[in-house]
Amino acid sequence: MGLNNMMNERIKELAKQAGAGWDDKYHWYVGSETMKKIAELIVRECAGVCDDLRDSTDYEFEKDMADNCAQSIMKRFGVE
Repeated sequence: MGLNNMMNERIKELAKQAGAGWDDKYHWYVGSETMKKIAELIVRECAGVCDDLRDSTDYEFEKDMADNCAQSIMKRFGVE
């Protein structure tokens, strides 16, 4: 199974958003700047999961934990 078969649709959408291109056989064509943008978008998407958790609770402790999670993900990958 190739990489393109394993990638979910959201990752493909993020790659398109970053400017990635591919040919008719789905061979990806990306430069280093596009690859960085794809990685940044994936990191932001992961941090967004924490944000969604924060928004789905009424408990301040859980909101704080979700905020810390999102910030930790962004910091680990150097995304501001």
